[in-house]
Amino acid sequence: MNLPTEVRYRPYKDWTKEERETISNHVASSPWHTSYHLEPNTGLLNDPNGFSYFNGKFQLFYQNWPFGAAHGLKQWVHTESDDLVHFTETGVTLEPDNANDSHGAYSGSAYQVGDKLFLFYTGNVRDENWVRDPLQVGAWMDKDGNIEKFKEVLIQQPSDVTEHFRDPQIFDYKGQFYAIVGAQNLDKQGFIKLYKAVDNDVYNWELVGDLDFGGTGSEYMIECPNLVFVDGHPVLLYSPQGLDKSELNYDNIYPNTYKICQAFDTEKPALVEPSEIINLDYGFEAYATQGFNAPDGRVLSISWIGLPDVDYPTDRFDYQGAMSLVKELSIKNGKLYQYPVAAVADLRASQETFADKTETNNCYELELEIPANTKTELRLFADQDGKGLQLIIDTESGKVILDRSQAGEQYATEFGTRRECHLESGESATANIFVDNSVIEIFINKGEKVFTSRVFPLEGQNGIQLISGQASGSYFELKA
Repeated sequence: MNLPTEVRYRPYKDWTKEERETISNHVASSPWHTSYHLEPNTGLLNDPNGFSYFNGKFQLFYQNWPFGAAHGLKQWVHTESDDLVHFTETGVTLEPDNANDSHGAYSGSAYQVGDKLFLFYTGNVRDENWVRDPLQVGAWMDKDGNIEKFKEVLIQQPSDVTEHFRDPQIFDYKGQFYAIVGAQNLDKQGFIKLYKAVDNDVYNWELVGDLDFGGTGSEYMIECPNLVFVDGHPVLLYSPQGLDKSELNYDNIYPNTYKICQAFDTEKPALVEPSEIINLDYGFEAYATQGFNAPDGRVLSISWIGLPDVDYPTDRFDYQGAMSLVKELSIKNGKLYQYPVAAVADLRASQETFADKTETNNCYELELEIPANTKTELRLFADQDGKGLQLIIDTESGKVILDRSQAGEQYATEFGTRRECHLESGESATANIFVDNSVIEIFINKGEKVFTSRVFPLEGQNGIQLISGQASGSYFELKA
């Protein structure tokens, strides 16, 4: 949604009660609201922020401009969860309300320190000439949700980066706090800086160096870098904007990617023996994935179901964006697997044997088995004319294809209407498919490959059809 700068950066206090009510009414009138995916109350939802564990609950903020489906004066909106499936807004927000974040509370992370949650984020500051000064700043949140911002800037813009320097992620490695920050160098190449907290004091950060992760610099910016440790392996999750397509085949405006590494050398600093760069998600929408090592030993991640610089059908209802299901990460046979946390099964309200359905509530899960050496075609969001979302699982040639050219209101077609990935040929496959009115998340082989997408169905697009091939399994209606 294109709105003037003076609208997008208008102070929150200047929005009247009547204007806010009008926006809320627009949002409420949308036909595409999700049931079990987190959406904004109003306005734009984009990056997941501060995903962490604190005070006996999982914490998740989402970045938000509350006055329309546009990128404007951003805040963080706080939610918490007992089960990583149901997230409840608490009313707590991290607003852009002081000199160090005057033009937006941009993305960042969180970690419990003592009896408080440390929030580490980028303060977006612009001068009268609209020149940006990105500041890495901090705040405390106590157990009652009170937020106290640090007066001092924690990390100033280094001399070797442009204004694109953001998204600090704090993590604990062998008892030492580190942070990585996404950056663009003066040659307009993306890279990552590594810092450490001196004496583990989060008020005092020093540069370790530029992190060597085997990158080529073909991207012009690295956003939302996250380093997690999965089964003993450092895994770098990141969003390399402008990555050369000769380096990675992708169709979305910006990719969301990962590398599995063998060790983390904090002295060089380097990620040792990094894998090739790999797509984290093969669908139409997944970006800014944030992960962390939870205290219970699980490695958890969540993504923004959306992309920067893309217009969506919900924009005309004054909102945009959703959060993915929370996924647990594991490594099997050298591959990163992502699969929804076990508690998602609690959403299942009823179970039927899989079969064609002329009508559903578009709020369901399919758990399917596809035999080896078959080509199976499903039509989801199907209507009586045979239109819908085409999903082909070809176990003979080893390919999964998702085509939304006949499904719902079309948008972003300049980036294509088809996505695909490869599987081992000649082997059977499984598919767990989560549909939530305007969201679909597909997990092939329990998370070996993932497709996350938006589909905005037209009236009557709510059926399921097995067009060809073989598929057996279950249909679960899910609780709203």
